[in-house]
Amino acid sequence: MTTLEVPERPALPPLPRIAAAILPVVLTAAIGSLATGSNIETWYETIRKPAFNPPNWLFPVAWTVLYAMIAVSLWRLLGARPVVGPSRRAWWLTLAAFGGQLALNAAWTPIFFAAHELGLALVVALAMLAMILWTIRLSWRFDRAAALLLVPYAAWVSFACLLNGVIWQMN
Repeated sequence: MTTLEVPERPALPPLPRIAAAILPVVLTAAIGSLATGSNIETWYETIRKPAFNPPNWLFPVAWTVLYAMIAVSLWRLLGARPVVGPSRRAWWLTLAAFGGQLALNAAWTPIFFAAHELGLALVVALAMLAMILWTIRLSWRFDRAAALLLVPYAAWVSFACLLNGVIWQMN
């Protein structure tokens, strides 16, 4: 077996692999939901927003779909673990990048909605976008479908960076 081949069976049994893919994504979503809380109807409604700001109902719909895609991507990556060598280290780096972008995702909502730190939120969003793009690049080597599942997420976060920047400028 060369270092670029993957084992025939995933490293984790099915249930732990599903849990390992879903739990970090659910935790990220829960942090976002808790931080958003009543800020949508109170603070967010009072700030100036650009004409291209989507309606409030669109955000939870978009994030539900994106979080599902993110979890499936992670599930696929967890099943693509190389056995030995440099490829295995690259796989661990891919998982670290995945975790990094999820951590930045979890950090953005409290910074934007709870702390109302629009400039800092933009910095976090740009860092998150960079990490998502890097995760896509790293994932491509192991599972192209896993990488492609993250492309809509990168597109949405790109839009969110633009929106965050304009809101910061307007307020």
